[in-house]
Amino acid sequence: MEAAVVGAGGAGLTRWQVAALSAVAGWVWAASFYDLTRRARALVQPWVTRRVHAETTAILRFQRLQHKLLDNFFSVLSCVVSVPFYTGFLPLLFWSGHGKLARQMTLLMAFCDYLGNSVKVYHLFIIQLKDIVSAPRPCSPPVRRVTATEDEKENAMEYGLPSSHALNTVCLMGYLLHYVLAYGEHGSVMIAAGLSLAFLLVMLVGIARIYLGMHSLTDVIAGIGFGFVILAFWLAVHDHVDAFVVSEQNVASFWAGLSLLMCFAYPKPEFPTPSFEYHTAFNGVAFGIVYGIQQTYFHFHTPDAPLIFSPQLPLLAFAGRVLVGIPTILVVKFCSKALSKWLLPVMCSTLGIPIVSSCYVPGLKVDNSKSKPDAKQGVGYLQRVFSLFPQKAYDVDTGIRFVQYASLAWSVVDLVPAIFTHLNL
Repeated sequence: MEAAVVGAGGAGLTRWQVAALSAVAGWVWAASFYDLTRRARALVQPWVTRRVHAETTAILRFQRLQHKLLDNFFSVLSCVVSVPFYTGFLPLLFWSGHGKLARQMTLLMAFCDYLGNSVKVYHLFIIQLKDIVSAPRPCSPPVRRVTATEDEKENAMEYGLPSSHALNTVCLMGYLLHYVLAYGEHGSVMIAAGLSLAFLLVMLVGIARIYLGMHSLTDVIAGIGFGFVILAFWLAVHDHVDAFVVSEQNVASFWAGLSLLMCFAYPKPEFPTPSFEYHTAFNGVAFGIVYGIQQTYFHFHTPDAPLIFSPQLPLLAFAGRVLVGIPTILVVKFCSKALSKWLLPVMCSTLGIPIVSSCYVPGLKVDNSKSKPDAKQGVGYLQRVFSLFPQKAYDVDTGIRFVQYASLAWSVVDLVPAIFTHLNL
């Protein structure tokens, strides 16, 4: 219990934590001052664009196999390996007693989301590839694009390289396989079966993204390649990350500072895409999980926690957890969103931080017909600090989205397990 108390109430950030946050802040400033996103994009984008256009003919030949069954199969497969599916699956993993696997996969997914979507936008680490490169998806038409769900329609609005589905599948299937082999009983047959299943799923996902017209072969190969690089890195550091989250000092303060910097460290794409919204949501999820685990690790999330199908957590009790837990976290998400929509604009106005709203707060929506060189709020100390960054006004929706997903994640690992304990589930 001492580690949790120390972690929650340490005297201040350690030297390495201050150094790490300072390094990230310095990189954000340098990347903005020297316009590194535009420079990186100018180097990479033309080559990638030529490759995507050159592969259009091959994609059209492949799509001659068009069949309703293939459309349905590959659409369902893309949904099963999508971010919304994993997001819904992770709370069940926490409540089933596999706490370490759940928090590692949550942080890994947030890491993949940041790295993958940023590449498609290069501010930090080369991570934001999608929006850095800003490479197009295969042209539709002539390529037939199948978007069976709203999530797929939003995905189609993002840039192409790398394929996030391929990247996430490599990372999460790879880590899941590592976890099973590291902590469960296994033999050579199980190892071979696990590797075969992971390889088959990655190949099917890659084929699905090309068949559905969402990606070129270059996008898929890049996603798989980056996925292996990220997975290798994560396997090298995951034990250190887990030890830091559950027992280090000042974790919540450090992660709060890191989360704030991550919002500024995201590169600006050539044209607006939903990628930053996903990044903000997972940024909030990562903070909520870390904060909740830091507060309640010794209560609910130790290795001694009961596992599903054990006498302490039979299937019926787990079903009760799901029936109680899912509505609870949705209520927390709704309430935190409503509260932050009212509270954050008031706080920003009081502190003199210039804000606009692209969606959530109608009274703050940007009027594109009018020039807004100056914000309405008075100039205060914080506004002068924020003026060091390139924006003249900040989208309060980012804060609202962060708060609601951080609250949701916190409730998964803190509030809901407390309710389970009270109900003897």
